[in-house]
Amino acid sequence: MSGHPANGLDDLVHQRVRLGILTIAHEARKVDFSYLRDNLEVTAGNLSQHLGVLESAGLITIEKGYAGKRARTSVTLTKAGQSALTEEIRQLKLLIGKIERAETPEPS
Repeated sequence: MSGHPANGLDDLVHQRVRLGILTIAHEARKVDFSYLRDNLEVTAGNLSQHLGVLESAGLITIEKGYAGKRARTSVTLTKAGQSALTEEIRQLKLLIGKIERAETPEPS
């Protein structure tokens, strides 16, 4: 990709909550809805919307079931989701490298 590294960031992935979902799902392999909600500090409705966006894009799968009488929703990262997260991290590293290589002007 040519141009500035910021151009390589994916708006679908880069949004704060969605990036958090993908990152946590990568770390945990399978993560509960309530864990995501609590750790990302969002409402259930807001989290549901972001999960829907990621699921529609094929980046996660959502599994609904029961643990006893309690409904449970689990999220798993797909191969496409792993690839998207890896690419986002690569682009962020390029962007950080560009910033670190830039001369910092003396404060006035």
